Amino acid sequence: MSSDQALPHEVKVIGTAALLELEDRACQLSLNQRLDPAWVLENAAPEGTHYLWPAVWNSLPHRPEVPRQLRCELLLTLRSGERVMSLLDMLPNDFDPLPRVTSREEGMQVSRLLDHVPSVREWLLREDKGSSDRL
Repeated sequence: MSSDQALPHEVKVIGTAALLELEDRACQLSLNQRLDPAWVLENAAPEGTHYLWPAVWNSLPHRPEVPRQLRCELLLTLRSGERVMSLLDMLPNDFDPLPRVTSREEGMQVSRLLDHVPSVREWLLREDKGSSDRL
């Protein structure tokens, strides 16, 4: 894979089981951007639909044994129905076979949501504040 390879121009759609596998693989490889699979299991909607939007190529120069990764913006659907944004580093071979969104309109909706939903960190801070307000 050449260093000047273009980013994929496709948004991928995955279910929670596939997301858990990708997060687990990112943890096993110690990739930089990932969520704890236990957190995903606890908070992601079990039958939820999640989206991966390629953002940048990422590499770990200090770990040459780890291939270059695709850093994706992750639009995650929570059990509450809320959506949050995170980042997920993944190997291109794990990204390529995932199903694509079925229409340009769906991809544009994902883009708009990624621009407006809170990050997982912002959501967690809001949730923590909400629980302390209820005490």
